[in-house]
Amino acid sequence: MPEQTGNSRLLSRRHLLRQSSCGFGLMGLAGLLAEQGFSAAPADPMAPKPPHFAARAKRVIFMFMHGGPSHLDTFDPKPLLTRDHGKPLPFKRPLTFAEGDTGSLLKSPWQFRRYGQSGLPVSELFPNVAKHVDEMCILRSVVGDSVAHGGAVLQLHTGSNTFTRPSMGSWVIYGLGTENRNLPAYLTLKPGLSHGGAKNWSSGFLPAGYQGTAVGHGGMSVDELREPIEHLKNKTLSSEQQRYELDMLQHMNRQSADRWNHDPEFEARIQAFELAFRMQTEAPEAFDISKESDATKKLYGLDRPETRDFAWQCLMARRLAQRDVRFIQISHEYGPGNEVGWDAHSELIRLHTRTALAVDQPIHGLLTDLKAHGLLEDTLVVWGGEFGRTPIAQSGDGRDHNPYGYTMWMAGGGVRGGTAYGATDDYGYFAVQDRMHIHDLHATILHILGMDHKRLTFPYGGRNFRLTDVAGEVALKVLA
Repeated sequence: MPEQTGNSRLLSRRHLLRQSSCGFGLMGLAGLLAEQGFSAAPADPMAPKPPHFAARAKRVIFMFMHGGPSHLDTFDPKPLLTRDHGKPLPFKRPLTFAEGDTGSLLKSPWQFRRYGQSGLPVSELFPNVAKHVDEMCILRSVVGDSVAHGGAVLQLHTGSNTFTRPSMGSWVIYGLGTENRNLPAYLTLKPGLSHGGAKNWSSGFLPAGYQGTAVGHGGMSVDELREPIEHLKNKTLSSEQQRYELDMLQHMNRQSADRWNHDPEFEARIQAFELAFRMQTEAPEAFDISKESDATKKLYGLDRPETRDFAWQCLMARRLAQRDVRFIQISHEYGPGNEVGWDAHSELIRLHTRTALAVDQPIHGLLTDLKAHGLLEDTLVVWGGEFGRTPIAQSGDGRDHNPYGYTMWMAGGGVRGGTAYGATDDYGYFAVQDRMHIHDLHATILHILGMDHKRLTFPYGGRNFRLTDVAGEVALKVLA
């Protein structure tokens, strides 16, 4: 196109459409196609996209247990550890987080029982979660690369323990888009602000529209969240008045976007304004649990102070899943009354008893409710922390960090329930069978959602990046 002189600019395709007789019709058609997933309009990063192949699940609920639950005391019983309690570790100890004040082998103080038709063993810390073992695949051979919380948390969320990269949730919605334009596609409830903070739900080098939307933070109580949630809806202006104001603002934003050659960050801000407006139509009702029955609230544990916080998160996860939010993360975080989370370097019995009590009933409520609503079959539920704990004692009655072999579990859509995948050695220190690195975990999650982790790439810094970097294998044995 010819370049114009003076204050005029090159005639862009956008301006050509605006000035042509059929421009508005074409723009409207493009919007309709994007809404239905047949076209991904460049200005709408959240347009629904088809998966690479048939998906087993449509959405993810990720329950993050910050601090590192002990696999040896929850889902991976070790009879030899019990037999050899008090003896020295019979092999060389690998790099640990706390090099000093370590002792001998420490047996689990909790008993394990077999549950369900599958007979999978679960410790007495989780009597309610244990009722769902026939829907669960217990991953006993997860492996990470960092013995410190910061790197391990970052790697679980982003695939990298050293660099800022897009989070798992951001990759998911980059690959699939959203099915509900009135709510964020990626919501993280009460996330932690330590050990990476916002980097753990950041979009990294992906366009900013793919970042997670945080609701509160781990240091806030459910009661403290009530006030900001009440402000989701504008009580002073009608929707028509707000729409008028937003249209004027967006008109100026579009002019600026044209001048800045449609910078991705600027486009993301424009989309954020639109999402914020649309959220007023659905978010207030989505976060209002007052109409839930007393029986439902009791099922989750909302009636008990020790379970109320995580119960609210679990109930919200079900409500958001009902509304087709693609990636939902809930977190059991460090906070008031729970200073160290699962990080029991000492006082293992006291701390793990308290922490397991806070999440056991709510998780049971979530799995039960998802199943009752017909949502479990197309929702992938993932549970776990950034690493496990050592089989040797620390500070007398605690356990140190162990990224060399630990447990997470999956349930729901696409998962072969009632099974255990992989194994650690006789004392639970190293993964020795079907080793599942974090890259393998991420590859498997993407596969269940219908995405090939090797094809889900984004060009940045001169090469194509992916969630699994240059590694990762799908664990086919966990699939139904």
